[in-house]
Amino acid sequence: MTASAGPDARVAVVVITHQRRDELLLALDRLVALPERPHVVVVDNGSTDGTTAAVRERFPQVELLASPENLGAIGRNLGVARLDTPYVAFCDDDTWWEPGSLRTAADVLDAHPRLAVVTARIVVEPGSTEDPIVAELRDSPVRGAGWLPGPALGSFLAGASVLRREAFEEVGGFSERLWLGGEEELMAGDLAARGWELCYLSALTVHHQASRARDPHKRRADGIRNTLWTTWLRRPVRPALRRTVHLLRTVPRDRVTARGLTAAVRGMPWVLRERRVLPPHAEARFAALEAAQASSSARRYVS
Repeated sequence: MTASAGPDARVAVVVITHQRRDELLLALDRLVALPERPHVVVVDNGSTDGTTAAVRERFPQVELLASPENLGAIGRNLGVARLDTPYVAFCDDDTWWEPGSLRTAADVLDAHPRLAVVTARIVVEPGSTEDPIVAELRDSPVRGAGWLPGPALGSFLAGASVLRREAFEEVGGFSERLWLGGEEELMAGDLAARGWELCYLSALTVHHQASRARDPHKRRADGIRNTLWTTWLRRPVRPALRRTVHLLRTVPRDRVTARGLTAAVRGMPWVLRERRVLPPHAEARFAALEAAQASSSARRYVS
């Protein structure tokens, strides 16, 4: 199939947004012009900057869900619940899919029934340079099934991935506890535990023009919290201790880190109540990533 082929009803797009009206409108301009003509669902997470009115006025063909509060990643769950397509592409409000990528993703998922997630190559705009994370995806040390069409992954990047809706719903979508920030890792572990595969596919491309409307300190604090929660929810004791010690040794020693660590500790009672260690085949995927994560230049807790 080529990018000039007609509409493709197999895949829809879910976009979550918060206080980024202008960036969202640019992204929607590109999404509605895709040759696949996907159904697009926008979940507005409590924006007060005129986002909902602007989307209704400029994109009447887009389905809009307006939440009165910021639901974080749970907004994606609401969007997926509106769909009946077999596949769903996630998109952030400052990213957009390359023409033809959604069709290619659907073709690959059609051909591999136990493949749950395909993650795209990410290029940074302006300039169309590869995001540093791409090299890590391409050189993933994770060992997956021999039939995979690309390198096996231990986790994925929601804003640059197409998921099988059946698999997404099987694991219950994104966790309400984590809200936003590294929320994909928990889902990836649960998918692997159920025998689903994840892979990187270089034939897919997502463009990312990072919004300046963000709170990097909150993102870092939430990321630290979620890393610790996910680790203790799913990893065996020794790997969990090892990752915790590494994190404590490498994060900046400041108030942002203290906020993240405090939130993590406060959540430990529910984490331990809901702890469910991954089976060995799923744990092996995370174990394979430890060295790469420790030396990664793209996965640092800085702000």
